[in-house]
Amino acid sequence: MTKPEDSARGPFGPITRRSVLGSSLLAGAAFLAPGMAAAPQTGRPEAAAPATRRRYDMKKSINLWAFPYPEKMTLVQCLQLAKDAGFDGIELNYDLESDISPRAGTREFHEIRKAADSIGLDISGLCSFLFWPYPLTSNDEAKRSRGLELAGRMAQAAHDLGTGNLLVVPGAVHIPWRDDHEPVPNDVCDRRAREAIGSLVKTAERLKVSLNIENIFFNGYLMTPMEMNAFVDGFGSPNVRVHFDTGNIMLFQHPEHWIPILGTRIGNTHFKEFTKKGTDHSLEAFRPLLDGTTDWPAVMEALDGTGYQGYCTFEYFHPYAHYPEALIYQTSDSLDRILGRK
Repeated sequence: MTKPEDSARGPFGPITRRSVLGSSLLAGAAFLAPGMAAAPQTGRPEAAAPATRRRYDMKKSINLWAFPYPEKMTLVQCLQLAKDAGFDGIELNYDLESDISPRAGTREFHEIRKAADSIGLDISGLCSFLFWPYPLTSNDEAKRSRGLELAGRMAQAAHDLGTGNLLVVPGAVHIPWRDDHEPVPNDVCDRRAREAIGSLVKTAERLKVSLNIENIFFNGYLMTPMEMNAFVDGFGSPNVRVHFDTGNIMLFQHPEHWIPILGTRIGNTHFKEFTKKGTDHSLEAFRPLLDGTTDWPAVMEALDGTGYQGYCTFEYFHPYAHYPEALIYQTSDSLDRILGRK
């Protein structure tokens, strides 16, 4: 029951303290969100406006391993698909038998470069799995020698392909996915790695190619950003830099922590997605972009803080068995969102 002093007569009936309060709240809501009260009642909530994303001045790239090459697509078809999907560049892979291998030479690499140019696609870098069967720090001298020879060939190939980026794995204490690698003591691994990279520096400087040292973590070597900095800085050359991979350290660490410490040493990147929720620690642990636990907004803020304006290259080892172009287009869309283009 309303107390007499709490009510009065109005043109549409009693005015109470409760009705006045309700009217004030409604008026306040209308003031804060003009037009809201007049919105048509459709029976479903209005969609919230998407948050404005910051756009980053970096380039969008994808590694050739995401394509069904050479089983289902030629190299030129891969280049064209990357361009059609909206990529700025593509990272190529050096192996023993493909178009990009010791079978090819300067003339063949120039032809690949011309094909990419005609399509309108950059070659963002060159990398290789050959550092695993032929580690630069192996206890097997023949493997070390072969690895060093191949690294020199890769540097020449990168130059001929028109890219200044060569990813280099400097060595390994352990290689968990190979049963033919004898563990190498940490100090021996470090000494051999420094000797190997040191022997390549003059060639890299002459060819104007950067030897970008990749953080692997799974190889038991260069496990912290401080160790990486000490290794890279030890050569005193602008042609020895870092190839920073976001996914390789995600098992126990966080890429946004490494990036500010590495700073301007970062010459190229791999954007690999990883989930800390899984228990699989093989190559199967890597996933399509955004299907993991990487804090991409934090990664981008950290990269931007270093002044990085290079390539952000998606690296993935499992082309889709059916409709392989879907992975390429999905990745392009995800990178657009990470880079603030959408």
